[in-house]
Amino acid sequence: MKKAHKKWRIHIEKQPQRTLRRLPKNLGQRIDRAILDLADNPRPANSRKLIGFADTYRIRVGDWRIIYTIQDDQLLILVIRIAPRGSAYRNLP
Repeated sequence: MKKAHKKWRIHIEKQPQRTLRRLPKNLGQRIDRAILDLADNPRPANSRKLIGFADTYRIRVGDWRIIYTIQDDQLLILVIRIAPRGSAYRNLP
C-alpha cells in the first residue's frame, strides 16, 4: 500500500513575480521549474537554511538565488525573493 504524499502549496510574493516575468525566457523557465519542484520537496539537497532567519532557505539556480520560507503547519512555501547572488541577501524581511 502506498503512503499518501502531501503536496506543498507555493505562494510567490509580488516582487519575485515581477522579477520572474522580467528574466530571459530560458532563465525564467529554470527558476520556475526549481520553484515548482519545491512542492514535492521543500528542503532539497541543494537548499541551505539561512542563518539568523526562522525557517528561511535558499536554493541556487546558476548565479541566481530563490529565497523562501517554509510554513510546516500549513504546508506552504512562500517565495520572498528571486535575485542575483550579489543582491539576494540584502534587506531580507
